[in-house]
Amino acid sequence: MDGILAVWKPEGWTSHDVVAKVRRILRMKRIGHAGTLDPMVTGVLPLCLGRSTRVVEYLQERPKAYEAVLKLGIATDTEDITGAVLDDQPYPQVSEDAVRTALRRFVGQIDQIPPMYSAVKVDGKRLYELAREGKTVERKSRTVTIYQLELLEMKLDQQYPEIRFSATCSKGTYIRTLCVDIGKALGVPATMASLTRSMSGGITRDRCLTLERIEELQQSGQLDEHLIDADEAIDHLPIAEVSAAVGKQALLGQKIALTEVSIADVSGDNDEIVRLYNDSRLFIGIFQIDTESALLKPIKVFS
Repeated sequence: MDGILAVWKPEGWTSHDVVAKVRRILRMKRIGHAGTLDPMVTGVLPLCLGRSTRVVEYLQERPKAYEAVLKLGIATDTEDITGAVLDDQPYPQVSEDAVRTALRRFVGQIDQIPPMYSAVKVDGKRLYELAREGKTVERKSRTVTIYQLELLEMKLDQQYPEIRFSATCSKGTYIRTLCVDIGKALGVPATMASLTRSMSGGITRDRCLTLERIEELQQSGQLDEHLIDADEAIDHLPIAEVSAAVGKQALLGQKIALTEVSIADVSGDNDEIVRLYNDSRLFIGIFQIDTESALLKPIKVFS
């Protein structure tokens, strides 16, 4: 079996749990996921099966989209509602205008400090391991990009006001930290109450299957029909095309002269990555443009 299986991850499961479950259902070991989700988070979890595991890194680089609920008046050690409460200030006074103004501040490039409960390594050790030991260490800030931040709903007249928003962001963005930082911009403690990933690797909820449905389709022999081809999952990469004869050389892992290649919608930058096809639309693999040597070099060939 080969392709991308889009799973709708249930609450309470780790990404590793989902991979283990699908391995048992499909009776195959070569499965990798494109982007970890915390147990409390639901949503899109693309699984790469078989040789499609070779495109995991390209899926992970694509923007992701989330829908989150931010709770005001409470701060926790994990930056989400599952953590121990560090600050409790019920009935904070926040206006709708202040919320809208605060959200606008976080669109574009922003700096984030990774939370202690995260998988980032410091001196060879995961931050969450240090956090569980009761330790707090200095973390370097990271620059991430929030492409879109949309206010969906506000419930401000309650003990712990809630703000529901959607965000489209770059790889490495912590929505938990974003919630906390929005609270800081409003001058009140905040934590993430819930989170759903609505898009990952260009894959949206409507293409996802539950674990139960995956098992049903596998038993009926229909699961193959629901897999996403590896090249479709990386359709953000430009397309390059060669003749059938040159395509045979490329399938052997040979470098191809750029004069033999037809490429559309490329920036012209050196080292740009493309998807290579032959003139019969057979996907050959992922190649890299080398303008200095005027060659197209193989990175990953799908023979």
